[in-house]
Amino acid sequence: MNVDLGRGRVATGRSLLRAKNARLVELEGFGSNPGRLRAYRYVPPGKASPPLVVALHGCTQTAAGFDIGTGWSELAEAHGFAVLLPEQQRANNPGACFNWFEPNDARRRTGEPLSIAQMIDTMIERDGIDPARVFITGLSAGGAMTSNMLANYPEKFAGGAILAGLPHGAASSVHDALRQMRGFSPTGRSDGRVIRETTPENRRWPVISIWHGTADSVVDISNADGILRQWQQVHGVSGGPSEDALVDGHPRRAWHDAAGRLAIEEYRIRGMGHGVPLDTQGACGCGQAGAFMLEAGISSTVHTARTWGLLDPAVESARARSSGAQADRRPPEGSAGIGQVIGEALRAAGLLR
Repeated sequence: MNVDLGRGRVATGRSLLRAKNARLVELEGFGSNPGRLRAYRYVPPGKASPPLVVALHGCTQTAAGFDIGTGWSELAEAHGFAVLLPEQQRANNPGACFNWFEPNDARRRTGEPLSIAQMIDTMIERDGIDPARVFITGLSAGGAMTSNMLANYPEKFAGGAILAGLPHGAASSVHDALRQMRGFSPTGRSDGRVIRETTPENRRWPVISIWHGTADSVVDISNADGILRQWQQVHGVSGGPSEDALVDGHPRRAWHDAAGRLAIEEYRIRGMGHGVPLDTQGACGCGQAGAFMLEAGISSTVHTARTWGLLDPAVESARARSSGAQADRRPPEGSAGIGQVIGEALRAAGLLR
């Protein structure tokens, strides 16, 4: 799909597209790889049975650039967990988008989902990853592929975070994908019961985190509604939220299951366009602002890692003291001029003339 699902400052975006990251090492020989993907990983030295975060980039992005922008391996190094970054190849998709909308890349045991599953299995075997603590996240096209992975391989994941993404089953062609990006229309394929039927033997459903900017004009926020409804059906948590509060100035809602466990949380980032919300001046200082990496006064990387239980309290306290973490941060200004910014980003990536 020749579409760039992102937004941000173009100059920094170019540097992130070309970025190299010395923290990452390429993962090779991870199976039959039917999706013809590449992969990079970070594993904390000397850490027994570390958890793993799988992070999927958006269109036009690279694994290394996405990692630098989000700060995932930076956070992993500080707190002792591993990171896997699959990478799309231009030969598979001219925009470097994961092909989440192609039928063979939206099903279990085929295409890109199988390639990513093979990467995870390889790291569990080679690097001693704790198979009960594997998580996945992604932005935009990577967020939509995150939906596919959570739906097709729920037994592999303890949690997943979908950033500016779309529900599993929302599209089965490029035309469908573009239409759904403009505004989600439910179909039988996007019903939560489809996920249950895919893996009827599954008994543990992953905790779902949903992040979306209220000013996103690339992937309409109705898609966040679709993701929420889909996973409410899977978890059996219909109705209003059990929690409703502001976190770093942005609304967060949460649903818990009958046993009181967190099932779904949803963040709506006020005034933010299409991208990953960052707080590079916060206690962690993780990530780097740029194209589709947006200062928002809240870090999806940090909050998601905290939801997943990946953060070491002692490390968090030390970082907060050293940074003099500031409170009452303001959300970003509105997304005036977003069309121009997106166009410039597409031209910078070579997708428009």
